[in-house]
This record gives sequence, C-alpha cells and structure tokens, in this order.
Amino acid sequence: MLNAKTKEIVKNTAPVLKENSHQIGKRFYELLFLSAPELMNIFNQTNQKKGIQQEALGYVVYAAGEHINNLEVLTPVIRRINEKHRAIGIRADQYPIVGETLLQAVRDVLEDAATPEILDAWGQAYGYIANLFIQMEKELYEETEKQAGGWSGYRRFIVDKKEEETKEITSFYLKPEDGKAITSYKAGQYLTLKADIPEEPYTHIRHYSLSEAPGKDYYRISVKREDAASNDPEGIVSHYLHDHIQKGDKLLFSAPAGDFVLSTDEFPVVLISGGIGITPLLSMLNDIVERQPQREVRFIHATKNGQTHAFKTHLTEIVQSNKNVNCFVCYTSPTQEDKVSHQFDKEGYIDLNVLSSIKPVEPAQYYLCGSPPFMEDIIKKLSKLNVPKENIHFESFSPIAMLDEE
Repeated sequence: MLNAKTKEIVKNTAPVLKENSHQIGKRFYELLFLSAPELMNIFNQTNQKKGIQQEALGYVVYAAGEHINNLEVLTPVIRRINEKHRAIGIRADQYPIVGETLLQAVRDVLEDAATPEILDAWGQAYGYIANLFIQMEKELYEETEKQAGGWSGYRRFIVDKKEEETKEITSFYLKPEDGKAITSYKAGQYLTLKADIPEEPYTHIRHYSLSEAPGKDYYRISVKREDAASNDPEGIVSHYLHDHIQKGDKLLFSAPAGDFVLSTDEFPVVLISGGIGITPLLSMLNDIVERQPQREVRFIHATKNGQTHAFKTHLTEIVQSNKNVNCFVCYTSPTQEDKVSHQFDKEGYIDLNVLSSIKPVEPAQYYLCGSPPFMEDIIKKLSKLNVPKENIHFESFSPIAMLDEE
C-alpha cells in the first residue's frame, strides 16, 4: 500500500503531468521503442503518427494521480484498459520497462521540476497501479481460456465469406481453421486481429466490433476502408483486408473482448451510431430481436447518404417485422436519389429535436458508437435531456476516448 505522504505528492503533482501530458506521452514512446523495439508489434503505429496514443497515455497517468486516494472512481477506465490489454496479449513482465520509461519521460520533460522525491513517489504509485492491472488481467486471461470454445493468444481463422455492405464497408465471416467450437461473446464486444502484412516491418493489431448477434458458429466483423484524409494517413490494415484478403485466406484473432456490452434487463434501449459505429450496435439489435423480442428499441443512425449506409436493407426488414423496434436515419449529405426515394428521415445531423422525439418515457439505456467528436456531441445533448450519465454507454477505438473526462 502507498503511504499518505506518497499519495499527497502524487495527487499534488498530477496537474503538472496533465499540463505536460502530450510531451510526456511523446517522449515516453520515443524512449520505449528505442529500448524495446519489439513493442512496435503491439502498439498501433497509425495512432502513433496521429499523436493519439501519446495523448491518451498522458491523460491516463494524470487521472491515476488525481484519484490516487480513490482509484475505484477509475474502475470503468481500468476495466476498459484491462480488456484491451488481454485482447492484445500484454504480459506481466512488460510492466517494469513501461514504468522505468515513463519515469524517464517525466524526468526529461519536467527537468529540474522532477525532483527525486517526486519521481520516487510516482515510481511507487506506478508499481502499485501496475500490480492491480496485472492481477485483474491475469483473471481475465484465465476466465477467457476456460470458457467453452475459449483460447489464449491468437487463433487462426479462415475467411468463410467476404461480403460488400457498401463501397467503403465489407463484412468478413470467420470460421476457426481447427474446426473446433468457438466461444460466444456479449453483443457489443470486438475481435482483435493480428495482421502480418507483406513488406510491413512490424505486425499490426486492430480491434473490430463483432457485427452479428452472439451464438453463431462463425464470427462476423465489418470493416471500413480508411482512406487518407487531411492529416490522417491511410488505414494500413483496412486496405489490406479490403484489397488482399479473399475467401479461404487465414487471419489471426484473439478471443472476443470488451466492456461495451448490452444489458440483459428489460429496460428500453436507445442505440445511436455514426458511420461505421453501427457495427457493435447492430450486434446488439440483432441480439435483442432474437432473445428479447418484447424489448423496446430506438435505433438512430447518422451517415453521409444512402451509398454509405451499411445494413440498410437488414435494418428495414427488422423494423418491418418487429413492432417494438423503431429506426430513425439522418443523412448529412443525401444524394438526389436519396431525396427521391425518401429512405431517410432527416437531412443533417442528430440534433436535440431528434433525440427528444425518440426518448422513451421509461428510463432507458443509451449505447453510442462513432467518432469521438460524434459521441461527445451526443453525450452533451443527452445530458441536456437529463439522461443520467450512468445510463449512457459508449465504445470508441480511439485511445483518448477511454477516459470520458468532464
């Protein structure tokens, strides 16, 4: 346990780390990849180029320091990180080098302000928090492997079918190469792909939401091709999957993971997605229709137009055959064909009027998925409608969005 003096030093210096969070994160990864280049096989190099991973690290460190007297406040954040660590295979023996490198980064950025006393306190705090992570992740590894059809590490799957949903989004149906059973999962969870791409110096690891209801003898992921845009580089893995992977090819995946999961109660559900964020919510919708057909569902989806609207026909069929499911679609840039066919409900973005009009009378659970700006906007609007924060759940594969900071 940490003594009172150590906690006081950490808590008092946490704001300084927050102020320098980006520089500390940047320096940390520079040092880490110099001393342990093999870790480049684990960390998302696209997020490195964007600076997202660096920013996320700094905020995680700050949040841990700020709440050092009550880490239970960070339970949702810690659980989310644990799930991702289990999915990518983080090991206990990797934590020490991360701690050493982090302290060196703090020392390099803060210079004389990082006194021996401060560094010692943060070193103790890191060790304490790392041990919590290691224990929780050990339990996750054991639980995952013991599940029926579960496995540890990465398992080889065959692409049983490849199906184009839109020009940008393609679904991949996956069956295990060994022909054995696969573990089920909770609607909203994801698979983690380890891709060895020709001519790439390192492997690439990516999380992809499962887009089908649980309980099948296959997994399905639906992947958007990420093209280069403004300062964002082209998606290496998404292009590899779209352009090179065909039926019969083999891919490596770890077992399903994630804390963004559908509740099993009978309260109404509001599913709100933007673009490719539809994938985990589609899994939830399909699961409700199969297992809880009497449960009230409001599905709100925003996308550019009919050409980018994935699973449009499937959603229409569900609404037509399930009286408890209502769907509302916003197109931000509808085509002329969209306007003639009237296959969407509103031109523009999801606004307060839309959310207010679909808000159930009873207390409901809200599930969001989309870009960080999209979800931030929706959360603010739901807050204005007095939706309790604890009833709002979200998924984002952008590391910085894990914190859900006020």
